[in-house]
Amino acid sequence: MANQNRGIFRFIDAANFSWQGIKATYQHEEAFRQESWLVLILAPLAFVIADSGVELALLLSSLILILIVELLNSAIEAVVDRIGPEKHELSGRAKDIGSAAVFFALSNAAIIWACIIFI
Repeated sequence: MANQNRGIFRFIDAANFSWQGIKATYQHEEAFRQESWLVLILAPLAFVIADSGVELALLLSSLILILIVELLNSAIEAVVDRIGPEKHELSGRAKDIGSAAVFFALSNAAIIWACIIFI
């Protein structure tokens, strides 16, 4: 039977599912754990470094973007691994593309932080 929750109950269910996803990713993905700690260390620093609300928003959103992209990459990897352990060109390509997305998210954050700190 389909979930019949509406309104606030639907929101609560969605929040619970999201929390389960975050916990599972933290438990099973070393990269997500490392990036989570990076965010926890750098987020308070953003409040010290930023000279304006716009700078603060850029610094914090660049960190959040890293976690978002890593969650999506981890989801792609989980689906590919679920399909089977055999090597397939498309499976490898999907994982490589997800990894490239994480690389660009990390690069984006590094560029934003460098620009705000040094320029």
